[in-house]
Amino acid sequence: MSSNQTMDRIRRTGALGFGTAPIGNLYRPVPEAEALAAVDTAWQQGIRHFDTAPHYGLGLAERRLGEVLSGKPRDSYLLSSKVGRLLRPNPSPQGRDPEEFDVPDDLTRIYDYSRDGVLQSIEESLVRLGTDRLDVVYIHDPDEHWDEAISGAVPALSELREQGVIGAYGAGMNQSAMLERFVREADVDVVMLAGRFTLLEQAGARSLIAACRERGVGIVDVGVFNSGLLSKDRPAPDATYNYAPASPPVLERANALADLAEKHGTTLPAAALAFPYREPAVAAVVLGMRSAEQVERNVRLRDAVIPEQFWQDAAALGYIS
Repeated sequence: MSSNQTMDRIRRTGALGFGTAPIGNLYRPVPEAEALAAVDTAWQQGIRHFDTAPHYGLGLAERRLGEVLSGKPRDSYLLSSKVGRLLRPNPSPQGRDPEEFDVPDDLTRIYDYSRDGVLQSIEESLVRLGTDRLDVVYIHDPDEHWDEAISGAVPALSELREQGVIGAYGAGMNQSAMLERFVREADVDVVMLAGRFTLLEQAGARSLIAACRERGVGIVDVGVFNSGLLSKDRPAPDATYNYAPASPPVLERANALADLAEKHGTTLPAAALAFPYREPAVAAVVLGMRSAEQVERNVRLRDAVIPEQFWQDAAALGYIS
């Protein structure tokens, strides 16, 4: 499958994608049955875009996702995973994973963006997922590893794409500046942008979006609730932003957006989910989900109709461009 065909599939299947970090026991354990039910419910609700990574629960998310998808026709869904962290036996386990996943630390992450590391990572992901191919591969969080990623991972993934082993590739990060470098300096198809293009925050992503428009690169937008701040109708006083306590100015802005949503008969999370789709460069939005209930709620949010006047008022007040 060509990269253009893969991007077309992302756009067709990407109205709402299922992010698997939560079923990798992010922050707290998710019982096996609950995790599998979340993926199964997503399938029943028509979701056909699934994103995962070795990092998520030291392989747990990939294994759980693969168990549910194993009985589905492979051509009927789009699957992405990531490279950059190899999982290897931990020589000195302390009991639990130190990186916010509630799993045993019998494995440890080794950062490796080399050609060999990329090939090994993909091969091991395919085993955990129980599949024969990945539709999209992202270079995962190469913040401190630009040189190795551009000289090792990028040529390796370009070659795999040319051979048809993968459909498309790009990079996934919490920052926009280096993603823009990938767009301008490498032949990527797509980037995964976390938390930088949301109803609350857009300024940092403007240059990246311009580059993506110029070069025909798609954006998969994630973290659209800004680590939970926009996930409720009314932000909690102790809400987090960028995985830390939200500052008073940020809380004030989020509450003002909640007021505006209420005024127009909608909700803050519904508007937050709808916002990225207004940008043509955004090919898909992926949300992390840990339970069937979360899946069903997110589908309802996806289907909510946001009055056009909400967007006009939000722009007039300076909340969005």
